[in-house]
Amino acid sequence: MIDANAVGSSDEAHFAAIPWCTRHLQGNRVIARTPSNRTLKSTNEDALFADTLNSEKGISRMLQVHEEPLSPSEPVNEVKVFLTLGRGLDGYPNVCHGGLVATILDEVVGMLTVINRGRRNMPSGTLLTAYLNTRFIKPVPTAATILARAWYTKVEGRKSFMQGTIEDENGDILARADVLYVELRSSL
Repeated sequence: MIDANAVGSSDEAHFAAIPWCTRHLQGNRVIARTPSNRTLKSTNEDALFADTLNSEKGISRMLQVHEEPLSPSEPVNEVKVFLTLGRGLDGYPNVCHGGLVATILDEVVGMLTVINRGRRNMPSGTLLTAYLNTRFIKPVPTAATILARAWYTKVEGRKSFMQGTIEDENGDILARADVLYVELRSSL
């Protein structure tokens, strides 16, 4: 079910018109919305995705999708994010810059912690990326829509071990990341 109040009509229409994306949007427990990182905060938080990359030449559309757990006390274990990449992200003709591929993976993996904080399934302290080991398997195309996924592998105290992938429309994995987020003992 697409949350019509949370998704801009242009994003909703954009991804609903792409058949392979639509398959991921079906189900009575599916929640889809524009990610919170597309809104610039007064502190300038999220400026990269809300402002700098938010253009037709950058990342023109984004949609965050997850399945609502059966119980409110259960965490969301996986998030999917559709991104439409423009040609302004080229590092090589028609290929997304590798540093941006890693940035997308870091951002999408972080979205899973934001979702669970909102559900009160994670501590509210500051989490920062301790490592992001990225493997580039195939070129990530530009002027294309991709799917990024993230999920937990384990949580140990202040450490959240996670993985993420970027896939094309056929489900082929283009990039993969192993990520460790650590909750700081004190805020920044």
